[in-house]
Amino acid sequence: MNPLRRKRLLIILAILAGVGIAVTLALSALRENINLFYTPTQIANGEAPLDTRIRAGGMVEKGSLQRSGDSLDVKFVVTDFNKSVTITYRGILPDLFREGQGIVALGKLNADGVVVADEVLAKHDEKYMPPEVTKALKDSGQSAPTPAKEG
Repeated sequence: MNPLRRKRLLIILAILAGVGIAVTLALSALRENINLFYTPTQIANGEAPLDTRIRAGGMVEKGSLQRSGDSLDVKFVVTDFNKSVTITYRGILPDLFREGQGIVALGKLNADGVVVADEVLAKHDEKYMPPEVTKALKDSGQSAPTPAKEG
């Protein structure tokens, strides 16, 4: 083989190998940062992966919020009106967090079926509900509760 052609071939192969490695690393990084949404029914049925960051959402059950007296630990139950899942969180809950409202929690599912959240997102006004929660409630045959009018 001509030395010039051989040199060009090696350069092309090196470029292709570099691009392949870059694509592999990029896809690997993206894969680790994906947070799939799971409903309480999916979590209760074992469809959610353990020890992997997920988003879990639904309606906070009335009367389920338990606050620790000496720390920022809270525990509450989220439902899609078919099944329920317990969520624990350490931190200050959003100002708009209320029982009977839709939320999305980001965290990891442990072996006990409890979502250990590191972030809790609440709706930002009376009419808004996270799209995933709305879809989950619709799929379960329920509709989102209408907010009580103040005034």
